[in-house]
Amino acid sequence: MTTYVIGDLQGCYQPLKKLLKQVDYQPGQDYLWFVGDIVNRGPESLQCLRFVKQACENQQASMVLGNHDFHLLAAYAGLDKFVSKSDTLSEILQADDVDELMDWLRLQPLMVKHPLYHAVMVHAGIPPQWSIEEALNYAAEVEQHLAANDWQEFLCQHMFGSEPKKWHDGLQGWDRLRYIVNAFARMRYCDASGKLEFKRKMAPEASNDSNEKYQPWFVFDNRRNKDYEIFFGHWSTLGAVDAYQVHATDTGCLWGGKLTAYALEEKRRYTVDCNQQCKPKANA
Repeated sequence: MTTYVIGDLQGCYQPLKKLLKQVDYQPGQDYLWFVGDIVNRGPESLQCLRFVKQACENQQASMVLGNHDFHLLAAYAGLDKFVSKSDTLSEILQADDVDELMDWLRLQPLMVKHPLYHAVMVHAGIPPQWSIEEALNYAAEVEQHLAANDWQEFLCQHMFGSEPKKWHDGLQGWDRLRYIVNAFARMRYCDASGKLEFKRKMAPEASNDSNEKYQPWFVFDNRRNKDYEIFFGHWSTLGAVDAYQVHATDTGCLWGGKLTAYALEEKRRYTVDCNQQCKPKANA
């Protein structure tokens, strides 16, 4: 059995099929981890979502929610404040099975722990001050709200925004839950205390000053989650990284780069070229 951790799909279904063929994926024997952002901006979001849903329901896969998956849930719930011309969600929202798809999607976790190995999966990152067990508990707080009957109000009224940027154990209410969502689904840079910085999206330059306050979330010496390998996506400009006990899997398929599957047991990367297959629609 091999666990394949697959980077952000974002509606790129054809490269996914190529990648699974390349690794000789065997359903029922192998297992798939999807790091989130299953949908949006690519041309086949509905196909990707249906494939991942079926694989998860067949106990052949797990996924975590990414920022674009949250965006889809919010669009379904009626929040159009953040709708972008680059979104390619209309096919899902107009699908006959959209209610079933959304009821399934909202029940997906923010963090997954491997049953055998010291490995976890999130979409964007884990703040340095959180241990793995704390992070799992914080993720469960949000998951409980998404599973409730009033999940649409919870998401649309309280979860979108960039404040607060800093965590402390006494953080309560919607501010607490919003920080948790932003950490798991949006973070790239933070400081040693976990204060989030959202403006920078590019990878750090080789000459980046190590004394600069905001750094990639995984580089801090005081990180309390180094005892596990952490798999994540979200950061396409970062590319492939296998260091600091983390593995970055978003290698820019949407932008003509590659789609990655990291074989956990083999500690090996597999990739397929995406070229122009998933180039965002010019008029989307």
